[in-house]
Amino acid sequence: MNRTSVLLADDHVMLMDGLVPLIRQEFEIVGIARDGRSMLELARQRRPDVIVTDISMPHLNGIDAARILVKEANSARLLFLSMHADLPLVEEAFRAGASGYILKLCGADEFLKAIQCVARGITYITPLLAGDLISTLLTTGTRQTSRETTLTLRQREVLQLLAEGKTMKEVAAELGISTRTAESHKYEIMRQLGVQTTAGLIRYAVRIKLV
Repeated sequence: MNRTSVLLADDHVMLMDGLVPLIRQEFEIVGIARDGRSMLELARQRRPDVIVTDISMPHLNGIDAARILVKEANSARLLFLSMHADLPLVEEAFRAGASGYILKLCGADEFLKAIQCVARGITYITPLLAGDLISTLLTTGTRQTSRETTLTLRQREVLQLLAEGKTMKEVAAELGISTRTAESHKYEIMRQLGVQTTAGLIRYAVRIKLV
């Protein structure tokens, strides 16, 4: 019987170094990515059963990477391993296509159990986030539209790269678009958010945890 294949995506090297031998006890590791774009490329090439990913990563965050994989109909199931315990972010992860969500302070047994559940198609949420509020995470009830949800995926990509200190030329090169198009995205983001400066955009990106 083939072992479940796992792709790891996190820019915390020490954490990954510690998880690798633990995961290899039960699963096959088919790749390790240090940023969101590398995760996408490895997911396309290796077609893992499960992707264990952080949310905050350079170049492209885990949630937006998940949206891209879902759009591409990639069959990998996504397990978010994050330090963030705030429920709006957990909800956003599931709406982006997550199959599971655990915290980095979880124990080894819970971590392996989460991978096993996700691999079998069972949704997993850490008990540390359990309770009446968790039941709202997987519902599709009426939600108020917020500024966080009005940005397109491309706009979020541009915003994250700007917040990481990239120039417009560098943003354009990384996304494979013209500098003029990148600038158009930037000014549309500023218009939508009512922000007047690049510093304001960066503060916004930090607040919604794009960086």
